[in-house]
Amino acid sequence: MKKLLLSLLLTSAAALVQAQVTPLGAWHSIDDATNKPKAVIRISTNASGALSGVVEKALNPDPKAEPNCVKCSDDRKDKPKVGMEIIRGGKKADGKDVWEEGKILDPDNGTEYRLRLTPIDAGKKLEVRGYVGTPMLGRTQTWIRVE
Repeated sequence: MKKLLLSLLLTSAAALVQAQVTPLGAWHSIDDATNKPKAVIRISTNASGALSGVVEKALNPDPKAEPNCVKCSDDRKDKPKVGMEIIRGGKKADGKDVWEEGKILDPDNGTEYRLRLTPIDAGKKLEVRGYVGTPMLGRTQTWIRVE
């Protein structure tokens, strides 16, 4: 009986850890200049199963910063940054804890990049790589899980 309970406990714990190795959830994006949390981004899946990331909240907003995406060139042009979908698409790569084939928008400069998301540190952090062309031509931020 003890072995059965221990086995169930370990299986449940492993399932919880595995469930967190995903980009789904709320994340603090980190400001490159200050290295402090910049915003809360919530990543979920849409009806087709692809990823969607929305800016839920701006943290320590600069009062001089433009609140709208004036430099965007698509349907997000002149829309408020808070509430904006900045991640569109992205699917889990076969056999890997990596999500690719999506796009991420930098609402400060209106540029959209190809996207690669990789959960690290048992899902407590998320490597967010935005790039043009090949993943070698881009930059990576590490976001911190909020919940």
